[in-house]
Amino acid sequence: MRWPAEAIWEAVYPQLPTFTVEVVPSIDSTNSELMRRARAGQGEPVLLVAENQTAGRGRMDRPWRNSVGASLMFSLGLPLAPKDWSGLSLAVGVAVAESLQAQIPAPDAPQPKRVGLKWPNDLWTDGDHKLGGILVETANLPQPGSARFVVVGVGINIQAPQSDGLSTPPVGLQDLVPGLDAPAALARIAAPLVSTLLAFEQHGFAPLRSRFARRDILLGREVLLSDGTAGTAEGVGDDGVLLVRSATGLQAIHSNEVSVRPTRAAPPTEG
Repeated sequence: MRWPAEAIWEAVYPQLPTFTVEVVPSIDSTNSELMRRARAGQGEPVLLVAENQTAGRGRMDRPWRNSVGASLMFSLGLPLAPKDWSGLSLAVGVAVAESLQAQIPAPDAPQPKRVGLKWPNDLWTDGDHKLGGILVETANLPQPGSARFVVVGVGINIQAPQSDGLSTPPVGLQDLVPGLDAPAALARIAAPLVSTLLAFEQHGFAPLRSRFARRDILLGREVLLSDGTAGTAEGVGDDGVLLVRSATGLQAIHSNEVSVRPTRAAPPTEG
C-alpha cells in the first residue's frame, strides 16, 4: 500500500514541528511500541502506522483482529499536559468520526448510516455494528518536569471481519464509504486528530460535548451496567462521564467502573 506519510507530515508539521510519521509492515502493537519508547525517554510526537499487528489490543486487553489491507491501525503519541484528562477518549472519537463522515446522514436517508460513538471508546454505526475502537494510554517520561506522554491507538475496520465469536457484529468502512482504503482514511484523520488533542489540552472535553451528543449511539436508550443496574442513558457530562438515570436517580458513570451494553438495538436506518 502507498501511505501518504509526507502529506500527513506537511499537514501536521505547523502544529508539531518535531512530528514524524513511521509506517511498518508488521509489529506486535503500535500502542505497545510507543509506550516502550516513552518509558525509554523518547517523547517526540510520532504517528506509527502498522499494516499488520500480531498482538493488537483494545480496552481491557481485548484482542483486535486484523489482516493486511482490511484494517487501519495506528497510534499517535505526543506529550500532553491538560488540566483534566477526563473525556480524552471521547474527544478522540469525535475527531475520528467527523473525519470519516463530516455530515451525518438524515435519519430517513438510505445508506450510508451514521458513524456514531458508543461510550467510552468505540466507533459504531446505527443498527449497533462496530466500526472501530480507541485505546488511550499514558506514560511518564523519565525527564524531570516533562509532560505525560499520551498514546492514542485507533483501529478501524476497512473491510468487515468475520463476526464469529464477536459480541457486536462488525461493519467495514467501505460499507459506508465505498472505495475508501486505509491510507486514504488515515489521510482524513491524522491532522484533525492532532488539532483536537491540542485543543483538548487547552480546553478539556466540555467544548466537544455537543458534537459528541450528535453521534451518541446510547443517547435515550435503555442500558445495562456491568453491576446489574438498568437505566436510560442521558448523554455525557462536561467531563465525559456517562449519565444514566436509574430507579435511584441520575448516576455519573466513569469509564473504569462499568462496561455498558444497550439492552436493545437501536432501529436501523431506513433504506
